[in-house]
Amino acid sequence: MEAQKHWMIHLQRVYYPTLAAIGIPSNIMSFVIFWRRKCMLSKSSPFYLMAISIADTAVLVFIVVLELSIKYLTVEPFWSREPWCSVRDIFAYGASNTSTWLVVAFTAERFLSITTYSLRKQVSIPHGTLWTICIIFVLGHLLALPYYWAYISMYSQDLQRWVCIYKPNSNLQYKLAIVSMQTIVSHILPFVIIGILNGLTLRQISLINRVNVICTSGQKVTPLLRSRKRKSVVLLATISMTFVLLTITRSITQIILRTKGWALNRDDYSLSINVAADIGTMVSLSNAAINMYLYACTQTKFRQEAIACVKYSLRRCCLITNSPSGHK
Repeated sequence: MEAQKHWMIHLQRVYYPTLAAIGIPSNIMSFVIFWRRKCMLSKSSPFYLMAISIADTAVLVFIVVLELSIKYLTVEPFWSREPWCSVRDIFAYGASNTSTWLVVAFTAERFLSITTYSLRKQVSIPHGTLWTICIIFVLGHLLALPYYWAYISMYSQDLQRWVCIYKPNSNLQYKLAIVSMQTIVSHILPFVIIGILNGLTLRQISLINRVNVICTSGQKVTPLLRSRKRKSVVLLATISMTFVLLTITRSITQIILRTKGWALNRDDYSLSINVAADIGTMVSLSNAAINMYLYACTQTKFRQEAIACVKYSLRRCCLITNSPSGHK
């Protein structure tokens, strides 16, 4: 009961429903805009951005709404009982893995397209992009499949309700294996790959501009990095670096929690690591809700389409409200 009075509980009760209310409509709007308009991007970029919108929506639905919002707003969440207890983390971690590795794939594709001219046509083929997205989706959920055998629904005499917990009699090595695998897949490898690729991309761009800004007949040749290519670089840096900045706290705290063993009570907010871990989770999950606003800040064409979409929606609402049938 003491934990229920902690300010973190009240904060999360408000934060997660608000995050879902903001993020789900914005992700749907982003998907529609990229579906109908290319927004002056490369052939493959809209496919990645639409896939990221879908994956982020899945994160908001399965983690933010069905898991965390229900956890803090109800006494006994529906996933405390079977069969939901066993499948909950398959959908949650599957959505998270897919969202994370789509950002990694988009970063890698843009890196190859920007820095390797000979591979630009090969890596930007929409057909190949769709295959990459499908493979990431399937593998992301397959990696989460071992969690099906990790949890069990039990009735707690102390809490007087059903709870979903790690199986007490399960093999310790099995639990360590799936937790370690998830930590590497979600919190270590993506940061290493994105950091290396962004560093190499910025270095290559710097070298290209340095080489191409030369004097010919008293005039400077226009740098190679212009217009669409610059937009692609700005979009790449914005998406990938925002992902890193928003998820780094959760990654660090999750790695620390993995070293604390299984006896740590995650509902005990007198422990600073639990407060830090939940704040890290809150900030990390916000990444699934803000991509539309990042696109609007960095891409002029997308911003124009988003404004037009909002105006159209408002006009439709006004027409429905002012119509005779709307007053009935």
